[in-house]
Amino acid sequence: MREVTLRIRHHGEPESDISADYPAITIRSVSSMTGSAAERKRIIEITGPKASIAGFLEEFEAAGPVLDVDALTPLDVPRVLVAVTIDSYRWDSIAQRLTDLGVHYRTGATITAGWESWTLYLAEDDDLNEIVESVERPGNETDLVRNVELGTVAEQEQLEFSRVIHELTRRQREVLGTAIELGYYRPKKETSIEDIANTVGIASTTAWEHLARAETKVMEEVGKHVNTNTLDASDSK
Repeated sequence: MREVTLRIRHHGEPESDISADYPAITIRSVSSMTGSAAERKRIIEITGPKASIAGFLEEFEAAGPVLDVDALTPLDVPRVLVAVTIDSYRWDSIAQRLTDLGVHYRTGATITAGWESWTLYLAEDDDLNEIVESVERPGNETDLVRNVELGTVAEQEQLEFSRVIHELTRRQREVLGTAIELGYYRPKKETSIEDIANTVGIASTTAWEHLARAETKVMEEVGKHVNTNTLDASDSK
């Protein structure tokens, strides 16, 4: 079994095309599709500056395949949840393409700056070239981020954390790396947001936003492993 991560520039699909104009936000699916064949609904999570989220949703709601957009939370909270209803006949679904190919994939693909991040689990008889060709056939672009053989559980957990780092934007990785290097997370904090911002060369508010989003993504993954290991330990008693 291999874990493969693909970044896909999904041309013609509103979430990808419109998010390219709002690089400060990150979109993630947090529910599976429900509804009839024609009208399908799912919930997405959007993180980023309030103005960018509002601008994205306004354009997204006006897109042809989108039938309804219903914000489930206020737009000024760190984690905005939105129910989206689409016309599935007018929506080119990467998930459906993978399903048709019989490929296992991780639910909850993320989209940042127009690029979707998909993690696939391929058996020996799965043809990666065939999968990429199917994804690119409508005119999409793909970027192979990783292609690693899965081994022990410990190795798989390491891959999970590596995947999260790859899902951070370039600026988020830069700000998070700078914060770690300057000692921001040490018991006696040796630096401040202002120091991080000055080192990177951006405004302090911008540095805080990038750092907050990076921390959220990383800590959500840490939480999954902490909860899983706690349950495993309880079961072994």
